[in-house]
Formats: sequence, C-alpha cells, structure tokens
Amino acid sequence: MRSQLSPRDVAVLASLSRVRLLSLEQLRRLAVTDGSPRARTRRAQLMMTRLTKLGVVVRFARTIGGVRAGSSGYIYGLTGLGQAVISTGGPLGGRRRRVWETKPYFQDHMLAVSELYVQMVERHREGSSELLAYDAEPATWRHFTGPGGELIQVKPDAYVRVATAATEYSAFIEVDLSSETLPTIQRKNQRYIDYWRSGMEQQWHGVFPKVLWLVKDEHRAERITGVVKKLAHDAQALFDVGLLAAGGRLLGGTTP
Repeated sequence: MRSQLSPRDVAVLASLSRVRLLSLEQLRRLAVTDGSPRARTRRAQLMMTRLTKLGVVVRFARTIGGVRAGSSGYIYGLTGLGQAVISTGGPLGGRRRRVWETKPYFQDHMLAVSELYVQMVERHREGSSELLAYDAEPATWRHFTGPGGELIQVKPDAYVRVATAATEYSAFIEVDLSSETLPTIQRKNQRYIDYWRSGMEQQWHGVFPKVLWLVKDEHRAERITGVVKKLAHDAQALFDVGLLAAGGRLLGGTTP
C-alpha cells in the first residue's frame, strides 16, 4: 500500500495522524497550494477520493458548511490501515481503531484545533514564523504528582512551539467553543497552575509554555478573562485569551 502513495499522499496521512480530523478545505490548504482556487479544490477532491477508495482515509457522512458546501464540506479521518501505512499506533500508542470520535460536537472541536494547525503551517510557508512543533491530543497530555501522591493529568488541546527572528514561543492551547461552564474553566486553569508549580515541565523543557485560551467571540473572551483575573496574582501571567480566528497571528508573535 505504501508503494501506491505519493509523498503528498503520505504527508496528508501524517497530517491526519497529527490532528485526527481535517475538512477537505483544510486539506486543500495543506496539500494543494498551486493553481487557481477552483483547480486546487478539484485536485484535492480527486486526491481524497483516491485515498478513500484505497481505504487509508474515511470520509464522514456529516458535512460542514451546509448543503451549499457540497464535497468541499466533507470531513476526513485516518483509518486503521492508514495508521498502519505510516506506522503509527492509536492514541498513546494503543490499539489502532478505524475511525476517531464522530459525535458532531467533538468533530467541531477537533476541526477548530485542526484549523489552528493549518494556519500555523500557512504562516510557516509565508515565512512569518517558523513552526517548530505542533502536537494535538493525546500527544499533548502531561502527568504530574499531586500533593497526596496521586497522578494528575493535564490535557491541552494542542501544544505549539514557534520561532520568529527574535524569539521562541511555546503555548498550551485550549480551544473553547462556549460549551463549558466558567467553573469548569476555573478548574482547568487551576490544574495548569498546579502543573506549573510542580516544576516538571520546566525540568523537561526548560520553560513553562503560556496557556492560550482561544474562543469564538469577544463576549466569551471577556468572560474567560474574568476567570483568569480571579486566579492567584502570581499565576495570572501564565494565561492569555484570544480569538480563534486570530490564533495563527497570536502564536506568530504579531498583533491580530
């Protein structure tokens, strides 16, 4: 099967392994970068149809963008065969499974995380910033020992490390689609603070990343900012809040 795939095909499978789900439009932006917009979309459609027939990707029944989106609204994930072709296991190296979680809410959330990845790749190509690392769940998960000796997990949606001419910047990303209560946000923030105070990330990587909450609108940004302001004063600087649409520019070190 690997011998039937082009380098671009393998790159598509690797991207799906990294972020789990991608829309056809996102795949077009990642893998088909030359020609007119219509020609790029058509070539992306043909590429994904071929990979679907080979059985290395699966196309989900649900589309995004409504009826008018047509095939450009299709969503794709990696199959077990696709994982085997690029020699990757399931989550955390576990048993491979044919498709990832398909509930609409989880799809929307994964696609939002995927969109940030696509934005970062685009900025890397433009030379705006250098994308050094981008991990999505479960590769982002961290573990540390609590005060009672219990094992505690922190589960960022993504981990990003970028470099510009002057600086290197890293961040844990939390994508918020306004589905969680503010007390839940508060608990998540406190877990990051506990992890920061454990010193384990600093020991492993030399620095503790920013925790960047990316939200859909200004109203939600104000509410999460209000939660951050209630944290211990010395911990507030760990957190930033920004808009999803501006995530790539925020991480690239520029003002949206």
